[in-house]
This record gives sequence, structure tokens and C-alpha cells, in this order.
Amino acid sequence: MSAPSLEDHVERFIAHLETERRCSAHTVAAYRRDLAQLVAFAHERLGRDSVTLDDIELFMLRGWLGSLARSRASATVMRKVAATQTFFRYLVRRGILNKNPAAELSSPKLRRPLPTLVDVDAAKEIVETPSSDDAESCRDRAILELLYASGLRVSELTGLNLEDVDRANRSVRVLGKGGKERVVPFGGPCAKALDAWLERRGELRHPRTGAQDANAFFLSVRGNRILVRKVQALVHKYGALGAGRADLHPHALRHSCATHMLGGGADLRAIQEMLGHSSLSTTQRYTHVSIEHLMRVYDQAHPLARLPKKTGPQGDR
Repeated sequence: MSAPSLEDHVERFIAHLETERRCSAHTVAAYRRDLAQLVAFAHERLGRDSVTLDDIELFMLRGWLGSLARSRASATVMRKVAATQTFFRYLVRRGILNKNPAAELSSPKLRRPLPTLVDVDAAKEIVETPSSDDAESCRDRAILELLYASGLRVSELTGLNLEDVDRANRSVRVLGKGGKERVVPFGGPCAKALDAWLERRGELRHPRTGAQDANAFFLSVRGNRILVRKVQALVHKYGALGAGRADLHPHALRHSCATHMLGGGADLRAIQEMLGHSSLSTTQRYTHVSIEHLMRVYDQAHPLARLPKKTGPQGDR
């Protein structure tokens, strides 16, 4: 009996991600795509139709990543390194391999960009821009308020059902990455916006059939659950209208929420729990953001920061 092909092992690993680890569809698709590229490279490098795990060794993997580095961004190569290492660690844990050929792979250096942010005044302008009392405006205001008040991911917001929002206790129950559930609070202005939206929610129905999603908290104009791309579009729209920021996306309000909470004295662990970060190192990015902001404010406000620097022998003493 012939040994299972590399493709067979990849498919079993993908099934493991879907059924045992319960990864999101987006994550599964990314792993499938990255590993399919590795399989294709191995076939091309070896020049034959059949490739097994015995054919995959460190130099083969380095050759693959080296070919990618010539045309792909560092962040893309880094993701493929991570996918490959996860795949081979899985094979070692299952006893299929004795040694992980990807263990010595090194990722390209990547300078992680600071998150896109708005200041408190700009955030207020953005969330208050939809000021009409029609159903769409009330919905948009509630969406913006909740994104900024609770720091939800856009997918978490669009996935909310009516039963997930506890208006009495001002909190929402969300299903985050990896199927992890958490409860996130929101404040008074957000509660008021959510109440206004729920009063008008019944008006958003399919124009012909009158149908409406009975569970979704936020609806489209046709009565369906609102889509991620619609929320992205409205944040872009109100960011431009309210703050002159045409570059904004829902994650910018999430980042702003976390940074403003940190600036107000919130504990990093509390912010980690609120945002649903699995690692504190992810939350610590906001520490750097706050320091960057502090330095900008200092340079603008402190009188000594604005004095011209002296040059020459006397100024260097």
C-alpha cells in the first residue's frame, strides 16, 4: 500500500481545523490556500505527480519561501511560515512525523504598523454624524456607537442577535475568534442609540415581501442581517463626513476604543478581556500607540519642546 500523499495529509489537517479546533471559515481558507501553494511548489520542484511527507525537508521549505519572498510582502511570507509550522507541528503531535522539518524556518522581519486611530473629539463627531430619526440613520448611529463603545470586531457586530444585547445591564454577548464567548459592556450614549434603533427596527423589511430576519440585531434595508461590507462602507462614509477621515474602517473605532480606555486609566488585562485578545502582547500594542500620542502632544504643547536646538561648539556643551 502506497504512503498517503502530501495532499492527503493537508486535507486531514484542514478537517482538523474545521471540526476539532473550530477555526473560522476565513482562517481555514487561508491555511488551505497557503498549504496548497506549498504542495504545488513541491510538485514543480520534484517534477513528479506524487509527493509524500518524506519529500519535504528544510531546504525544500526554504526554497519555497525564498521564491515567495521575491514577489510577496513580508507579512504574506510570515503568514505562510506560520501556516507551514502549524501544519507540521500537527503531524508531529499525531505521531505521523518524528521530526518537524519546519521547526528551523525563520520568519522575515516585520515592522508592525501602528493601528489607525481617531482622537476622542473625532470619534464623537463620527458617531454623532447620523442624526436623523429615520430607521437607517438610527441603525447607523447605533452601529457606530457600539463599535466605538465596546470595541467589537465588525464580524462580531454583524453576528449579534436580539437576545445577545442586554439593555438592562448595558452589555452584549459576542462570539469571538475561535468560538470564544465573552460579555462586553457599553455606556449610556450607546444604550440610548440602541434603544432608538430598536424602536425603528421593524421598518426595515423586504420592500416586496415584507420579510425580515427575526433574530439579527442589525438589519439591511431589505430586512436581512447586515453584512460586514455594508458596515465597512458606512464607517468609511461617516468617517469622511464627520471627521474628514476617508481612510477609516470599523477596526479603527475598535483601536480607538482601546487606546482611549488605556489613556483613561483602564488596566491592560481588562482591555484584553473586553477586546477578546488571546494574548496580552496583542493588547500591548496600544501602550505604544499611547506613547506615540503622548510624544506628539508633548512636542506640540511643552514650551521647551518648541525651542530651536542650538548648534555649534557652545550649543553642544
